[in-house]
Amino acid sequence: MAVGESVMTEAQATPREALGRWIVGYRSPIADRSLRVVYLWDADYPWDVRTEKICATLASAGHDVHVVARNRAWRPTRECLPEGTVHRMRPWRFAGRRLDSVLGFPLFFSPRWRRLLDRTVRAERPDVIIVRDIPLAATAISVGRRRGVPVVLDLAENYPAMMRMIFEGRRQRLFDYALRNPAAVAVVERYCLTRAARVWVVIDEMAERLVRLGVPADRIDLVSNTPPRRRAEADPPVRMRKPGEPLTLVYLGLLEIDRGLGELLDAVALLRDEGCAVRCTIVGKGRDAEIFRRQARALHLGEESVRFLGFVDRETALATAVRDADIGVLPNHMNEAWNTTIPNKLFDYMAEALPVISSNVAPFARIVRDTQAGEVFEAGNAQSLADAIRRLTDAGRRTACGASGRAAVLARYHWERDTEALLRGLELAARSVSRVR
Repeated sequence: MAVGESVMTEAQATPREALGRWIVGYRSPIADRSLRVVYLWDADYPWDVRTEKICATLASAGHDVHVVARNRAWRPTRECLPEGTVHRMRPWRFAGRRLDSVLGFPLFFSPRWRRLLDRTVRAERPDVIIVRDIPLAATAISVGRRRGVPVVLDLAENYPAMMRMIFEGRRQRLFDYALRNPAAVAVVERYCLTRAARVWVVIDEMAERLVRLGVPADRIDLVSNTPPRRRAEADPPVRMRKPGEPLTLVYLGLLEIDRGLGELLDAVALLRDEGCAVRCTIVGKGRDAEIFRRQARALHLGEESVRFLGFVDRETALATAVRDADIGVLPNHMNEAWNTTIPNKLFDYMAEALPVISSNVAPFARIVRDTQAGEVFEAGNAQSLADAIRRLTDAGRRTACGASGRAAVLARYHWERDTEALLRGLELAARSVSRVR
């Protein structure tokens, strides 16, 4: 800190200044006019990185933000956070936690969710409703039409494809046939796409899919999963390996079969058998975690080869596991769901100047190749993944790829750029009230 520079406490900071520090130093431009926004999120809040990022950005721009959320944890039904006021579902304590949770499931036309959203909309009188993904989109559109409020559909995922992925992998449960049937989800998606004032997508491939479904291109905004520029502006860590020290890979995210962790473990075993010292750090939890632990034991991959850290909060994971790694890995399987979305971790790796190894899932591979941020391998092929890792055993090659990825975040793949689309789309939606009446 320079001589004479003052320190501002949280109590002294304005809401905008507090928000600026709270979201890693990012401050949105002030909007031309202040809007009242309701963001409908179908799970407990906190926490979700995209919900937080969008709502914090809107609040930083001067908008009045209200988050409507589930309440499985029975938190207070109303809470003021820096990114907005959270309106949570009222617990049905008489039913007990388990039944209350079941009855709070985000169904397409859930009466309980409809009452919660309608009550919030009547009380707060928003200019725009933003709904995250398909599960509650029909509810948002129904309430929006009744109250004369335009709806923005924030499509972070290709929901019909995700449901098909569950069924094709034979991972469905009995209630999925009624609640997550892929055919029904596709019908609901089409219904909502024709009635939303605007649609936000995270990647170009998703925008192209929606245009093929008949959504006008001028109603689609690209609001991706990028980090603020500040993440890439900081000096990257110096990654120097001692002779004989294993090359460290890192994976962040859910532990599920379709995310390619099985092939990642197989690749580590292949390299070990070839005498190539590699160690993999896996950060996250998920429904298939025990499957991967059993696979690691079967392959005789001990702590010296694979570390399962379990859940670690995102900021800690970025500051430790990612900063300590030599390569970031995205081993996802090839399918329509992954071909139309993009994970936060790709850009998080790049912002940390961490070289990337990605499967050839369309948007992942396109970005890694275009930016020269790393290597691409054939999805589902452990030998191809092992070969890609081997190509990055050269320290000079890793440094060059990491620098290229970081430069791409500074130049293009940053939240400041996405904020422009976010604020423009919100303003256009607020003017389109006639669309939903």
